[in-house]
Amino acid sequence: MTLSKNIETILGKASWIRKMFEEGARLKAEHGADKVFDFSLGNPNVPPPAAFRATLAHIVSGLQGNDHGYMPNTGYPDTCSAVAAQISGDQGVALDGKDIIMTCGAAGGLNIILKAVLNPGEEVLTPTPCFVEYGFYAGNHGGVLKTVPTREDFSLDLTAIEQAITAKTRVVLINSPNNPTGQIYSESDLKRLGEVLKRKSEEYGAVIYLVADEPYRKIVYDDVAVPGVFPCYRESIVASSYSKEISIPGERLGFVALHPQAQHHDSLYAGMALANRILGFVNAPALMQRVVAALKDAAVDVSAYARKRALLCDGLAACGYDFVTPPGAFYLFPKAPGGDDVAFARTLQEELILAVPGSGFFGPGHFRLAFCVDDDTIINAMPGFKRAMERVG
Repeated sequence: MTLSKNIETILGKASWIRKMFEEGARLKAEHGADKVFDFSLGNPNVPPPAAFRATLAHIVSGLQGNDHGYMPNTGYPDTCSAVAAQISGDQGVALDGKDIIMTCGAAGGLNIILKAVLNPGEEVLTPTPCFVEYGFYAGNHGGVLKTVPTREDFSLDLTAIEQAITAKTRVVLINSPNNPTGQIYSESDLKRLGEVLKRKSEEYGAVIYLVADEPYRKIVYDDVAVPGVFPCYRESIVASSYSKEISIPGERLGFVALHPQAQHHDSLYAGMALANRILGFVNAPALMQRVVAALKDAAVDVSAYARKRALLCDGLAACGYDFVTPPGAFYLFPKAPGGDDVAFARTLQEELILAVPGSGFFGPGHFRLAFCVDDDTIINAMPGFKRAMERVG
C-alpha cells in the first residue's frame, strides 16, 4: 500500500464538487463547452474591482530590495492593522493588529484555529448543510466533525445545537452567508447561540469556541446585513478570505480575527501563529498582503451576482422547482424533484447540466447550483431544467 489509510479513505469519498467538475470536463470535450452548463464549482466569475488592479500595478512598480522576503508569521504589522480596522466595523468591536493573523485563505485560517484548539477526539459541531471539507479540516488535527440539522429554511435550530453539545465539543463552526444554501444567520439567533455556548462552557468547565467562516460576508442582496459574532459571544474567532469579495481565490489570501476580549487571547493568538508556521503556510502571500492593506472597502460588483440570482430563481420557479431564495453568497439549494438528489443530479447531467447533489454537503434531498457563471449559461440551461423536471414528473 502506497497511501495512508486516511488518505485512501478520503479519496474513496472524493468530493461531489470535484467529481462533477471532472465529469464536466469530459462532457465539454465530448459535446463542446458551449453545450454544457456547469453549475458545479463556486469559482467567482465577476472580475476584481478596478481598485484592486490599480493598487496591484502601483505596488508591483514600486517593489525593491527584500520586498519578497519573510515577515512575521502573523503577517505584515501594517496589513494586520488595516484589516483590524475593517473588521472592527464589520463586527462592531474594536480590534487592533494584535488580534489579526494573515493566512493562506479562509481554509488556512480554519486549519490554524483547529490546530491550536483541538485535542484528539474532540468535536467540531457544525449546522448542516455545510461545506464538505470541514470534516477533513477537523480530521487534520485529530478532531471529529459532528453535524446538526438546520430548520426547513436553513436557519439555525438552537434547540438541536444545544442538545448536540457534549463534554467533547470544543468548537461550534458556522458559515454565514452559507455554502451551499446562501442563508444568513440572524442576529437574534447568534445572540441565543452565544448564550448557549456560554452556559455549556460553564457546565463542562472548558471554553467552547464559536468559529465563524465568513468568506461570503460581502456577497449579499436586498440590503441585507450580515450580523457580527463578536458582540454575541466573547469566545469567538472569525476566519475569512478575499477570494470571493474581490474575486482573487487563486491568490490564497485570508485572515483570522480573534475577539480582543477572549479569555485566553494571548496564548490562543500565539498558538495560531505557531500553527501558521508548522503547518507549512509560514506566512500569507507577501504581495497580496500589501495590496489589501492599501485597499479601502473594495469589493466586487455584487449587482452582477444579484442579476444572475434573479435569472436563475425566476427561471427555476417558472419550471416548478422549490427553493429558498438565498440572501447571500452565490449558491442556490433547491429541493430535488423526486427526493433523490443523486438520481436527479444524474438526470440533469443527461441534459448536460452539472449540479452537485446535496448529499455532498450533508443536505440530502437537495442539489446545489453555483450561479457565479455567465448569464448565457443560466439562460441557455433553462430548457434542460424544464425537461428534467418533466421527466421526474
